[in-house]
Amino acid sequence: MAVSKKIKRRLRIKQSIRRKISGTSERPRLSVYKSNKGIYAQLIDDVKGHTLAHASSFEIGTSNNANLEVSKNVGKKLAEKASTNGITTVVFDRNGYLFHGKVKALAEGAREGGLQF
Repeated sequence: MAVSKKIKRRLRIKQSIRRKISGTSERPRLSVYKSNKGIYAQLIDDVKGHTLAHASSFEIGTSNNANLEVSKNVGKKLAEKASTNGITTVVFDRNGYLFHGKVKALAEGAREGGLQF
């Protein structure tokens, strides 16, 4: 199966980012993933290899494509779950995506929900 240039570029950027950042239990990594149908976010403790909290556009109840408003709500939902676990600061991992559009909206929603990064 051939991989497009766009995907190869994103994976190269993703590897570069992951070399530099890592999440701990005090300051987990907020990882973002976009698919054609939704947007997903996780708080990951890389030391233990555990997911501490997660949120997706499907939890919010949207079955169609996630737009900016839905992405912002996913960020708020993740921040809400993080606060119940006692997490206030995170390291943002955009996962090779540009910090623009849905990824930026998710980050803004997480900041509005109380996460600091």
